[in-house]
Amino acid sequence: MKLSEIKEILKTADNVSFTVDNGEKVPAHFHVTEVGVVSKHFIDCGGTVRDEKVANFQLWDANDFDHRLKPQKLLNIIELSEKVLGMEDLEIEVEYQSSTIGKYDLSYADGAFILNSKQTNCLASDKCGIPTEKLKVNLGTLSGKNSCTPGGGCC
Repeated sequence: MKLSEIKEILKTADNVSFTVDNGEKVPAHFHVTEVGVVSKHFIDCGGTVRDEKVANFQLWDANDFDHRLKPQKLLNIIELSEKVLGMEDLEIEVEYQSSTIGKYDLSYADGAFILNSKQTNCLASDKCGIPTEKLKVNLGTLSGKNSCTPGGGCC
């Protein structure tokens, strides 16, 4: 989800809630402690230099159980961040505490923002010898005159 998309949702939302894609709900008294731009300049295992930039939100919950972040307040925080930091319309990455700081992509469904787990991946699989996945075939689904059947005498 991009910044422009979350801003459009927040303009008409009644509340702000987040759910992790495993079903865990972020406590309703969460805070957005940071909104910023994270830049990553790196070289992958194939030798390609890369640049990535995301809008970063950090969610945190404390012991102030009466706290509730309203849609307009989050929209104001985002707009201030865009103005002060010169933020572009970037993809959003959310940091949220689990056993360590987790990084999530963001989507929206059924009135809630969804924290979608991110996975690592090789960006240069064509250069570092990672084999392509073998096609898995259920032999029982093969048909034709060259296929074997139990008791058919072909084996």
